[in-house]
Amino acid sequence: MTEYGRGPGSEPWHPEDPLYGDSGWGGQQPAGGQSPYGGQEQYHQPHQHQQPQQHQPQYGGDWNTGQQQSAYDQSAYGGQQQYEGDPAQVYNGGPGARDGGWDTGGQGQVPYSGDPMDPYAGQQAGYGQESPDYYSTPDAYEPPEPPGRRRATVPEQEAGSETDWDPGPDRGEHAFFAGGDDDDDDEHGRRAGRGDRRGGRAGKKPKKRRSGCACLIVTLVFAGGLGGVGYFGYQFYQDRFGTAPDYAGDGSGEATVDIPKDSGGYVIGQKLKEAGVVKSVDAFVSAQGKHPEGQTIQAGVYVLKKHMSAASAVELMLNPKSRSNLIIPEGKRNAWVYEKIDARLKLPDGTTENVAKKEWKTLGLPDWANTNKDIKDPLEGFLFPSSYPVAKGQKPADVLRKMVAHANEKYEELGLKSKAAELNLKNPLEVLTVASLVQAEGKYKHDFEKVATVVYNRLKPNNTETYGLLDFDSTVNYLRGESKLGTGTVDDLRKLKDPYNTYKIKGLPPGPIGNPGEVALNSALHPAEGNWYYFVSVSEDKTLFAETNEEQNRNREKYLKGQ
Repeated sequence: MTEYGRGPGSEPWHPEDPLYGDSGWGGQQPAGGQSPYGGQEQYHQPHQHQQPQQHQPQYGGDWNTGQQQSAYDQSAYGGQQQYEGDPAQVYNGGPGARDGGWDTGGQGQVPYSGDPMDPYAGQQAGYGQESPDYYSTPDAYEPPEPPGRRRATVPEQEAGSETDWDPGPDRGEHAFFAGGDDDDDDEHGRRAGRGDRRGGRAGKKPKKRRSGCACLIVTLVFAGGLGGVGYFGYQFYQDRFGTAPDYAGDGSGEATVDIPKDSGGYVIGQKLKEAGVVKSVDAFVSAQGKHPEGQTIQAGVYVLKKHMSAASAVELMLNPKSRSNLIIPEGKRNAWVYEKIDARLKLPDGTTENVAKKEWKTLGLPDWANTNKDIKDPLEGFLFPSSYPVAKGQKPADVLRKMVAHANEKYEELGLKSKAAELNLKNPLEVLTVASLVQAEGKYKHDFEKVATVVYNRLKPNNTETYGLLDFDSTVNYLRGESKLGTGTVDDLRKLKDPYNTYKIKGLPPGPIGNPGEVALNSALHPAEGNWYYFVSVSEDKTLFAETNEEQNRNREKYLKGQ
């Protein structure tokens, strides 16, 4: 298309073209009702592209030379002669223009009024000169359309654009993930510049481009969503129908696992998995359920291997050799416990004992403990006889803290604090001390209740048998750090000055002399009914009790005969 909307083909100019002959806008007749060509039809030469400041021959002749083209000598104007002259005279009704001939004295043609939509309609040409073409300048407005073709201003597409056909990547469209580049931006700037100069022809909105980054993000989101669904779907299938992951074989290396008290299969399995023993909790729970003794696994420290099959782990935990627990027998003193802890933790001798002396206040003792300034070891009686997990890598304070906590639970359960007054004792510590004496003096548990009765009877200040003295060898052994049957003569023992010497000091020793077990504790809380003040074991399973000293001497003779 040319700038004025006329094509270079053979189609004649449209009558509504603003440069169409003298027919006026919309095919109007000039003033006077006569055709400037004698009422005959006009033949239109195909329009050629106009060059700036150059005139093209029009209407079959060259206005400047007066030479006519032979092709239009007779046909273009119905045989009438064309004359040389100023083109302005021909179109504007100048002198000599009369119905296609010379001036005959008739009325001249009235020039057309200016187009109100033409921005240059008010511009006047110089005298005797051709009107300049204002539309050919670089900053010109776009020529107006004929009145019959005018319509509301709508942003039109650029020449050559197509609306219903996608040219595809090979015709210049950007690829799906391609962004704009510098060349496209420059080309768009050049087109926009020409549109601005031509009154906004190219002022339409820029073509929207797909953002490669946004498309990539959307793709990644969809891919991530599909991946997540697939992963969780697989996990769901494995949990419901799949086989639990498990190692094969008996494993290798070494792993120490501490199983808390009252732990079920899932808790044990989690501990084993954290230590690298089994591969999954479900595998261990399954193996434990299949083993006939799987539910008998107890709390404690186990020395196992890493990367074991779940079945092998269950089998090894049921083997006593795998347990790395420290078992404290009933009646053992703290000194013995400290030595065992040092050995288990691979520590120098005396390490745990020093920790107990320095840190006893931080190990969880109850408020009624250590109420006597003469107590030799504040933790004595609070390392409750039981099985405790003790293995290399642990700290002595942590081990002692677990033992004290277990003792507190037991003492609270048995009610030591609430029953002290019923037994005519000052505090729970004295109840614990009585139990430690029962544990140390009694040989057989079935006799513990009677031994407890002997203790309480001797503590009576008005008794005429011992006069408030306990006279127990066990207390002398404790203060000496020994465990002997013969502690010396009574006269010699009466001379020994020590708060724990019950041959010299009336009443109970300052604190427990060992760690009593549950049977001794219950015996101290529930003593038997009787008036016994003495007892002696005459055989492996028999102990004789006496109410008087004379009866005791006879029982002693029986003991000597049995030796």
